[in-house]
Amino acid sequence: MSRKKSGGEEMRTDGWMATFADTMTLLLTFFVLLYSFSTVDAAKFKQIASSLQSVLTGESGKSVLDSTVKSGEVPVVGESVPSTTPSTTNSTEDMYKKVQAFVKDKKLDNTVVIKSDKRGVIIQLRENIIFESGKANIIDKSKPVLNSIYTLISAFPNDIVIEGHTDNIPISNYEYKNNWQLSSARALTVLEYFVGGKAQAKQERFTSVAYGQYKPIVANNSDANRALNRRVNILIVASDEEANTK
Repeated sequence: MSRKKSGGEEMRTDGWMATFADTMTLLLTFFVLLYSFSTVDAAKFKQIASSLQSVLTGESGKSVLDSTVKSGEVPVVGESVPSTTPSTTNSTEDMYKKVQAFVKDKKLDNTVVIKSDKRGVIIQLRENIIFESGKANIIDKSKPVLNSIYTLISAFPNDIVIEGHTDNIPISNYEYKNNWQLSSARALTVLEYFVGGKAQAKQERFTSVAYGQYKPIVANNSDANRALNRRVNILIVASDEEANTK
């Protein structure tokens, strides 16, 4: 609508609309920019939109804004929601049961000892099962046992650690100067048997460790006890998540 000034000049009164339109355009651009910086949670966005609609139309009902304010939470666009999907990694308890069932099925009860601790599940092999005294060459009669164990550990995606242990009697021969070297050679020999001539897709998950005489399971005070300490352990490592909770 317009009116005339004195002298016949016409004066317009709707010039404010241009300023208003520019302001709205700038605000729209600003919110579009904010939106582009965020990741919208579709469920929350729908809830907020529904709540706003209820407020504007005067409808009653529980608002998502009310519930989040009361709980001390803020409905932020792009807020991440913790996953409730259960882990698919084998727990130590599950692994132990599977190893135990396998050993019983393959009649290896008199050949291996199964243990578990915070590190994972341990398959323990006596020295005389796989090696001659003071040596690190795998004897032929032990290969079927190692083949069965290889089949077992291949069923798990976990890391595998081969641990070499000896008793406390010093050794010094043309091959090994001390128990460190003997335990290292034995652990490495078993590792190479598992990954060297077999189609092992993930060789990087295998590690060998030498403990020498320094991790005995019983006191080295008799021949029987020293025989128990001479062993190779095959450790199926617990998942990082599980190990950190223990």
